[in-house]
Amino acid sequence: MNRALPLALGVSLGPALGVYALVSSVPAALGTAAVYVGAAYFYFAFDVSLLAAAPRFDDRSDRLGYGVGLFGLSVTPILFAQSAAGGDATTFGFVIAFFGAVAFLTLSEQARRRRGGGE
Repeated sequence: MNRALPLALGVSLGPALGVYALVSSVPAALGTAAVYVGAAYFYFAFDVSLLAAAPRFDDRSDRLGYGVGLFGLSVTPILFAQSAAGGDATTFGFVIAFFGAVAFLTLSEQARRRRGGGE
């Protein structure tokens, strides 16, 4: 029996309840739960990690572009939380959902590659 989906559902409860506590919005909490179910599913089903080796680029400008983009992706939610609405709880809910979206996209791409979808 594939246990990845039930485990993923369990993992998604924490972020969903956290967003609901911050935002008091059922749709926002359910959307966040869905994102985390997807990310956790790929983590459990394909044994991939967010800390896996990063893509390798041979060209210096490609490496620079990847580094700048990764830096922006890492700090944007935090900066958004500090500047938008003065640290309003809704903004922190957005940050939680945003991190889940990044995890989902990263893990699903690693799973696609592992399954044999190419690199």
